[in-house]
Order: sequence, then structure tokens, then C-alpha cells
Amino acid sequence: MAEQLFEEFESVSSKQWKQQIQYELKGADYNETLVWESLEGIKVKPFYHNDESEVTFSVKENTKAFEILQNIFVHDVALSNKRALDTLNRGAESIRFSIENEAVSVEELMQNLPLEKTNYFFYLPFLSIDFVTKINAFATQNKAQCYVQVDPVGQLAKDGNWFENLEKDFDKLNTIASKATIPCLTINAGLYQNAGANMVQQLAYTLAHVNEYFNRIQSISQPIIIEVSVGTNYFFEIAKLRALRLLFNTLAKEYNHDFDCHIIVTPSKRNKTLYDYNVNMLRTTTECMSAILGGADSIANLPYDALYHKDNEFGDRIARNQLLILKHESYFDKVSNPADGAYYIESVTEQLAEKALLLFKEIEAKGGFISQLIEGNLQKKISESAAKEQELFDSGKEILLGTNKYPNKNDKMKHDLELYPFVKQNPRKTLITPIIEKRLAEKLEQERLGQEA
Repeated sequence: MAEQLFEEFESVSSKQWKQQIQYELKGADYNETLVWESLEGIKVKPFYHNDESEVTFSVKENTKAFEILQNIFVHDVALSNKRALDTLNRGAESIRFSIENEAVSVEELMQNLPLEKTNYFFYLPFLSIDFVTKINAFATQNKAQCYVQVDPVGQLAKDGNWFENLEKDFDKLNTIASKATIPCLTINAGLYQNAGANMVQQLAYTLAHVNEYFNRIQSISQPIIIEVSVGTNYFFEIAKLRALRLLFNTLAKEYNHDFDCHIIVTPSKRNKTLYDYNVNMLRTTTECMSAILGGADSIANLPYDALYHKDNEFGDRIARNQLLILKHESYFDKVSNPADGAYYIESVTEQLAEKALLLFKEIEAKGGFISQLIEGNLQKKISESAAKEQELFDSGKEILLGTNKYPNKNDKMKHDLELYPFVKQNPRKTLITPIIEKRLAEKLEQERLGQEA
């Protein structure tokens, strides 16, 4: 039995608390004054009490501490290998290589890297049986912990086109799934958050996205990777990750899939800014905290200058150090499922899961995720949700410090841009309307850049 603290004090019921609050409000309406509603339609109370808690679910315990994941874009194989060795020696605990060229030598890329106790992820924006086979063979021969990240449905959602077409993509995926002995399937759920979907939509679309693979792949005998983005709604983001694991395991059980998902979390780009860019470090710190407390398996922090600078050692080191501080100085990795028993978080977790499950069932009743993408219904819903949030930002109700609140007029960014930080216009023929990621501050920043001397 858990130790009971403060037994010398009499317990106070939720009814007594409400009566006292109502007295302090001096006639003001309790619900109108203190209860607010999120974009997901969840009403948040000023306090939560155990005599009102009716939690009916159990989130699967994540007993492993989160891993610090370092992203490395592979342009030069030798340099990427050297960088991986260096970052592992400086605090990174796992590596993700983004590879765009099938000619890359897996053996050269992995040369001299510690293999048995380090996880390596290979993000592939192409679908190749031969290349996945190479990675799988390397992993088997060297007892390496490797994960391949391919996501044809995510490709369709983000790009508007399949790699080839639905039939060929799933034929290849089924071949990969039947041959590979390492995890090869990923769900790009971060796309929905970065495009402006609310949390219920993010969860439901992720679940429907997963369901397409369960329905179309003959056998999934390895864990599925789910890539998630989190914003600064601290407690809601904790609840979102817990609800995601709960929903995934509920769905997986229906297909006799016995593996828990591997959740990779990256801070959102949606609320990041060009001006007063150091504030991005504060945002990513709280977002990484949400990720840890929500039960992420791996966290790839977003460098504060990722919007406008190419990959650089300083930005990567600062991002990695943020996670090192949370892990080794703040001891965020020492407790399994720390949100258990927090009435507020558990209440929000349950409500998000219930609402997402209803929306998921709605999508399935209308033909499933791919069908709804092709019809454009999901894109429309995300656009509507994004527009609501954009309106809150434009009106000043949603605040990004240094951008729409207390901006530094002396800030100049025009000559510091190595990357184009806005939505890129790329007119082309696509099968569907792609889901477009867009930051809240883009319009305001474009106006400020245009006014710079």
C-alpha cells in the first residue's frame, strides 16, 4: 500500500473545494470564470480531486528510460560516420541516418560504430527492397540494433503521391515485411501536428494510418515506429502520448500484434520562430519534458536554429545538451510512468483517447484512412483546425513571445537565412492534395523580413 502523507490533516472533498472557490469568486460564475475549453473540446477544470476520478484504463508501463536520438543527414558517408562517432561520444545514445541515395554503403556508414548496445534508425524517403535487405543483412551479421523507417502512406499524405502507386508500394512493403528481421515500418504522425491538426485528430489519424498497414500487410512481426511531434501545451502533450500508446495497444491487440510501439518524439516546428530565436530553446525544453513524462522511447530534439540554419555543430550540441541536462541533472529518467495517479493528466488522457477512438471509427466507417485522404476530407479537417489556431495567434490570444508579443524591433534576420523558412510553393500534378506543414508565425515573419533595410 502507498504511504499516506499528511494524515494529521482532515481530508477535503471536491464539494468543499468548490464551495470555497464559489465563495471566493464573490458571485462570479464558476464555469464561465475558471473552466476553459481546449481546441479539442475538452473542458479543463481549475482542480481535480480523487473523489471525482474514475479512471478505467491502464497505460502500458514504459520501463526503459528514454534515449537521446541524434539526427544525421547523410550527404558524405565518411563525414556522417565521423559525426555519428563524435555525437555518441558526446552524449547521444542512438543515431538516425536520413539517407536519400540508394548508392550509400551501409558498411562504410556504420564502420567502427558501437553496434550491440546502440539503436540505429535509417530514415528512407524512398521504397527499395534491395536497400532494406542490405541494412537487414548488416544488422544480422553484426548483431546490430537497426530500425528502418519507411512509410508509403505517410509519403502519400505529405507529398500527394505514392512512391509508385498503391498496389506496387504495398507489394514492396509486403515483400520487405516477409523478409526483414528488423523493424521496417514507421508512422509519420508528426505531419498532422505540424500541419495544425488538434490532438484528437492527431491521435485518430495516427490510429487510422496504422490500421491501413495492419489491414494491407500480411504479417507485421516487428515493432512499429510512431514518430510524433509535440507542442507547448505541456500537460495535454503528456496526455496525448499516453493516449497514443493506449490506443495503439488496443488496436494492435485486435490483430494479435504483441509488440508495443516505439515512439520517437521531436518538438514541433509549428510554434517555432525566426525572430527572438533563443526562445525556441525554452519551447523545446518544455516539449522534451512532456515527451519524457508522456513515455517517449526516443527523443530527437529540434535545434533552436533549425528553421533557418543548415545542420551545424553548435545547434546540435545545444539541443543534445538540453536532453542531457533533463536526464543526468534533472533525473527525468528515474521514474517509470511518472504521470500515473495525476488526476488532471489521467482525465485528459481518457478524454483524448475516447474522442480519438470515436473519430477513428468514423474514418473507418467511411472507407478508411487512404480513402479519406483521396477524397480530401482529412486535409479539409486539418485546414479547419489550423485556421482556428491561426486566428487565435493573429488575434493575440495565442502568444509566441518575441513574435506577436514583445517583439524586438531591432532584430534583423534577412542576412542570416541559410534555409528558406516558409512553406515552399511547388506546383505539380499530385494524386491528392498533400497535407502541408506550416508554422503559425510565417505570415508575420514574412512581413517583418520585407520591412528590413
